[in-house]
Amino acid sequence: MCPVLIKIGGKMNNYVWAFVLLSVLLVSGCAITNGAAEKEKTPVAAPALIAKYTETPVVIDGTLDDPIWSVAPVYQLSLSKDLTGKGEVLKEEGCVQLAWDEKYLYVAIKFVDSDIVQESDKDQDFHFLTGDLVEVFLKPTESTWYWEIYGTPNEKKSVFFFPGRGRLGLQGCYKLGMDLDTMLVGAKVKGTLNDWKDKDEYWTLEMAIPAEELNRYGNKFGVDSVWTILIGRYNYSRYFANNELSMAPQLSVTSYHMYEEYAKLVFEK
Repeated sequence: MCPVLIKIGGKMNNYVWAFVLLSVLLVSGCAITNGAAEKEKTPVAAPALIAKYTETPVVIDGTLDDPIWSVAPVYQLSLSKDLTGKGEVLKEEGCVQLAWDEKYLYVAIKFVDSDIVQESDKDQDFHFLTGDLVEVFLKPTESTWYWEIYGTPNEKKSVFFFPGRGRLGLQGCYKLGMDLDTMLVGAKVKGTLNDWKDKDEYWTLEMAIPAEELNRYGNKFGVDSVWTILIGRYNYSRYFANNELSMAPQLSVTSYHMYEEYAKLVFEK
């Protein structure tokens, strides 16, 4: 959920960049608001999301038929608390499961989706501007840095790395955040990708995030480590008046970079 640069005549137009940056931050929920700053002073107790240990590596093909997915807890996505407090209801459900072994953190999702769309056919792209995706935010509790990782229904992937939230918006954060070849994404679509004329059912995805890359700055991975996590979703649909953003855990507002409210990631073995 980060701004994309716009170039005019081969040179950066500062006024266009400023406008796009502000617009995307406000619309996408990327903005760090005063409310988020207050959360830093009075952090809330974060819930926990459990990643179950698997002795058998997950086959990353998007089919969700690996044995671990029959026992790993299922977490439902929701709208943010400010929206549910106003009586708004999630239009299309989504759920997520987590697993791990010594080499990877595994993420599995199933998203109900009546109009599955992703117009980008490139890795390391701003996929939240081009269609449906899942976003995984991972932050070591005792460090300032964190990752923002994308997976799409057409199996594209991106990884952004933020040395600290105070650098959010700088171009350097949106360069490659880890060795992309070591991260695996597989997806299946029940419907027709990028065909607005029909009605789709759902899409599933599996992701393997390499522990070696998460450990590159000295953070421990696995049992007794201290990580937090957020799963975010962008859902575009011809059947909606606006795109729908949902998440697990439930945040107080739709601001995916509000890491004070991320869930504790529990590595269960």
